[in-house]
Amino acid sequence: MGKTYGYIRVSTREQNEDRQRVALEEFGIPKRQIFVEKQSGKDFNRPVYQRLLKKLKPEDVLVVKSIDRLGRNYKEILEQWRIITKERGANIVILDMPILDTRQGKDLIGTVISDIVLQLLSYVAETERAFIRQRQAEGIKAAMARGVRFGRERKERPLAFDSLRDQWSRGDISARAAARLLGITHSTFLRWARE
Repeated sequence: MGKTYGYIRVSTREQNEDRQRVALEEFGIPKRQIFVEKQSGKDFNRPVYQRLLKKLKPEDVLVVKSIDRLGRNYKEILEQWRIITKERGANIVILDMPILDTRQGKDLIGTVISDIVLQLLSYVAETERAFIRQRQAEGIKAAMARGVRFGRERKERPLAFDSLRDQWSRGDISARAAARLLGITHSTFLRWARE
């Protein structure tokens, strides 16, 4: 009998992983065997996931709340599934989809059904990621059309800027010295001076 590990993934630091943690703890996974990652699911180049993958041994079990928490790239989910189940000899349990429990249904029919469901859910996860990107792009475009500006606020030019720019253009002061006196970076001073 191997060890049971849990994997939690959220895309950003602001997202909360409590729902996933509760589900994994209710499954009976000790806290020290739950791996938490705050990173996009676009690929599997994630340090926590890679560390967990290296730990998996034959008969270990990897438990994930839902397939999209594992990842959102269709082909890579299928490849990771193969690596975990075939190369590592470990099992996978997807809590939200009991049919995706490789500990059971190891006969031909069970394997075929699991493979079909896995492919379908992996496709849905990747499609949702594409929809998220599309909605985000549409939202940004609409906001820009309304005049919303993105990025940092532009710095106000200090009152002494015009005088120091004139001194700089005459060669009386260097751009670095002028920037230092204004409390701005050298590159900001040069950008403002050339505008």
